[in-house]
Amino acid sequence: MNIDNYISELLFSVAQSLYGSDVTLQHIQIQKTRKEFEGDFTLVTFPLVKLARKSPEATANEIGEKLLETCNQIGGYNVIKGFLNISLKAEFWKGCFDNIVATENYGQAESTGKTIMVEYSSPNTNKPLHLGHIRNNLLGYSVSQILAASGHKVIKANLVNDRGIHICKSMVAWQRYGNGATPESTGIKGDHLVGDYYVEFDKHYKAEIAELVAGGMSEDEAKKSAQILLEAQDMLRKWEAKDEDVRALWEMMNGWVYDGFDVTYKTLGVDFDKVYYESQTYLLGKSIVAEGLEKGIFFRKEDGSVWIDLTADGLDQKLLLRGDGTSVYMTQDLGTALQRFEQNNLDGITYVVGNEQNYHFQVLKLVLKKLGYEWSDDIYHLSYGMVELPEGKMKSREGTVVDADDLVEKMVATAREMSAELGKLDGCTDEEADKICSMIGLGALKYFILKVDPKKTMLFDPRESIDFNGNTGPFIQYTHARICSVLRKAEEQGVVYSENIANPTLLPEEIEIIKTLCDYPQTVKAAAEAFAPSMIAAYTYELCKLFNGYYHDHSILREQCETTKRMRLQLAAQVARIIRTAMLLLGIEVPQRM
Repeated sequence: MNIDNYISELLFSVAQSLYGSDVTLQHIQIQKTRKEFEGDFTLVTFPLVKLARKSPEATANEIGEKLLETCNQIGGYNVIKGFLNISLKAEFWKGCFDNIVATENYGQAESTGKTIMVEYSSPNTNKPLHLGHIRNNLLGYSVSQILAASGHKVIKANLVNDRGIHICKSMVAWQRYGNGATPESTGIKGDHLVGDYYVEFDKHYKAEIAELVAGGMSEDEAKKSAQILLEAQDMLRKWEAKDEDVRALWEMMNGWVYDGFDVTYKTLGVDFDKVYYESQTYLLGKSIVAEGLEKGIFFRKEDGSVWIDLTADGLDQKLLLRGDGTSVYMTQDLGTALQRFEQNNLDGITYVVGNEQNYHFQVLKLVLKKLGYEWSDDIYHLSYGMVELPEGKMKSREGTVVDADDLVEKMVATAREMSAELGKLDGCTDEEADKICSMIGLGALKYFILKVDPKKTMLFDPRESIDFNGNTGPFIQYTHARICSVLRKAEEQGVVYSENIANPTLLPEEIEIIKTLCDYPQTVKAAAEAFAPSMIAAYTYELCKLFNGYYHDHSILREQCETTKRMRLQLAAQVARIIRTAMLLLGIEVPQRM
């Protein structure tokens, strides 16, 4: 049951009985009662005063009295300056709690019948995944989980940038300096090996530029004339001409990278339903450009390049096809958007891409709109800020990035060190300790990143993220493990708490926990609408704080009244279930022991 809707409809019915059929649902404005006031829901009476022909306070009192008279779920009310604060009886909240217990997939919405594609990751095959990619992957996966929980069919997609000059740079450097090195011969993970040669290319490219400048050439001319760059450009031309040797080298080195990526994706716990490759899609969109020219939406310049003029829309002129007929990113994205909507019968597509591409996606939507594709309104760019470290920004070419694999390894090692210091691994086997430390390390990383609003640039501090107190993944994981420990002990004592518990006496703190559990489905819905995993993180943290305060003040297993004990165990079990369910939406596992 949606409690907000129930209260709105109840108040609507009461208001109509008092003031007639002119009352509409728009007159009923409710909100959660603020914590400093007594009550569960608050009705703003000002929209009703004209119909009531009374002051706001008198209107509120009249509605409050009618509620008490007609609804046995209402425990009381109070009025503060025209705001009617309504309190619901403990029996009402117990009924809501019974519904939660009885609902197997609590928080999972019914199917909307809509299909949404979420594109994320989109790595280049010239380097391993780094910290920035981690934020992208975790956001994309979590948003996919949240959209699925809100009733949509979700297709998780990855567009791999597997062609272009940056790929050829790694290939040229490997040919020059690799001496036939392979992941097997070096023991280096494939994506790391190829990334090493991308850094190697940059090192030699800079050295050649310096040598040319020392010989009297201008820096700009030297950058264009360096022999190693000319080789990479020539290799790209050969690739586009489908030169057999170049294509064979490209396929071999890309294969190494894909094997490496797969390991990282598996470690991070992210996956994809469809993988697209730029080498197969970069020519898409040319027919759309031709269509735009034919309709007069695009125009051709003297050099043969094709553009669209968006100055009337407050933007600028945008290149859609180069003079030599080759595609740009916009050409490809126009084509892939059309292909995906048509092939998958999509109702929407969400691109998880950094905020440096805000303008690109603004143009993409506008161009598609001008071409007459109404579904362009269903394109959403989930723009996110960069991840920075205490020591500053990262640079791939210079090899100063925080590698994803290294970071995960460091997180797990830090989790082991801190868990051991706090005695969290006492009594665990080596196998259990390994599993718990992996869970804590990855949980800390994921939660620290996902609790931040995606649009914000964030500063990542690994050690701060693995704190067992405060707004962290390990704090939530420990709360879950603590509840599991209580439930295990109850089972060992033979206490049965799974069946319906009649007429328990509920404490105000227990009602607060039940209210928070009732908020979970609406939180999932709101997070889906806002594409905001941070809302799930905030909800879960508040639930854990609430339960920990309750657990500190009230005994569960030592409670003398059997009915009360069973009710508290059942409440704890449902808190654990929602923690588990909510954290899975963030891609985070929670341990049974810790």
